[in-house]
Amino acid sequence: MFTADEREQIRAKLVSAAQQDRRIVGAAHLGSAALGREDAWSDIDLAFSLASNAEKEAVLADWTCRVYGEHDAVAHYDVRHGETLYRVFLLRNSLQIDISFWHAAEFRAIGPKFKLIFGVPNAPSAAPIPAASDLIGMSWLYALHVRSAIQRGELLKAEYMLSGMRNQMFSLVCLRCGVCALQGRGLDCLPEDVKRSLVGCFSSSLRADDLKRAFRMTTVALIEEIRRADKELGERLEPTLSELSR
Repeated sequence: MFTADEREQIRAKLVSAAQQDRRIVGAAHLGSAALGREDAWSDIDLAFSLASNAEKEAVLADWTCRVYGEHDAVAHYDVRHGETLYRVFLLRNSLQIDISFWHAAEFRAIGPKFKLIFGVPNAPSAAPIPAASDLIGMSWLYALHVRSAIQRGELLKAEYMLSGMRNQMFSLVCLRCGVCALQGRGLDCLPEDVKRSLVGCFSSSLRADDLKRAFRMTTVALIEEIRRADKELGERLEPTLSELSR
């Protein structure tokens, strides 16, 4: 396990290397470091603005070699958002390093988790918010698969589908309460009474009766969230969803 001091030493070396790399014209802290909310478990999240997109592959290769060679990475994984590539490294000491490589024309704050280190960013834009209609659609689709899996005795699959359904419903709750609805990031920021009301949506075991109970509770909560987001749609879906979970 890495220490906070080790993390900060690695971060300082990465920032210094970026400042010396002529191909990088801007850098920023993302994530918890941008807000000054790091704890012992926080990772390193850096954004780099590239002077020329034509050099992107060379920059990627050089920085990948640096993280493996100087910081003992054991694996990496790429996540793409449009033209921006996020290369996520896992170090031997379990520290995660995210380095995103941005075209200079796209380098900007997307939401509040952006703290400029050097360079000139473009005008900020709002963080993406999932559409309630997409969350609702995925939730009832998961619900269909929960029902069929339970009836077939496929209890591991039923739990998997129930988790998917529940997560979509949780995102609807987060939207309603005005906290981050992406990847469960806002769940612990929900009001305490709201969090308590959601406890019953979890199954206590893989037994069919426990899964059915959690399915019913999740369905009740989902119907309520759909009605809050779209009353007419909620009224249309309620009889069918209620029948699924009986």
